[in-house]
Amino acid sequence: AGGKDYLESLNPDSLKTITAIVEPSLATALPDAKFQFERHGYFVADQVDHAAGKPVFNFAVGLKDSFGK
Repeated sequence: AGGKDYLESLNPDSLKTITAIVEPSLATALPDAKFQFERHGYFVADQVDHAAGKPVFNFAVGLKDSFGK
C-alpha cells in the first residue's frame, strides 16, 4: 500500500492467541464449523490448524453489549 511493506500496514493487535478450556466435543469439530461461545461471540474452526489434540477457533463476530444501557 503506497510502496510500503504490507507488514507495516497490519494492525499489531490483529492476532491474539489465547489458551482456554472448551467443551471436549469441540475438539472433533469439522474445519469451518461455526459456534457461539457464550458471552464472547461467534467463532469458526480453523480450516488449516484445527486438530483434535489442539483445536483452533477464529473469532468471527462479537456479541452486542447492551447490558445496563
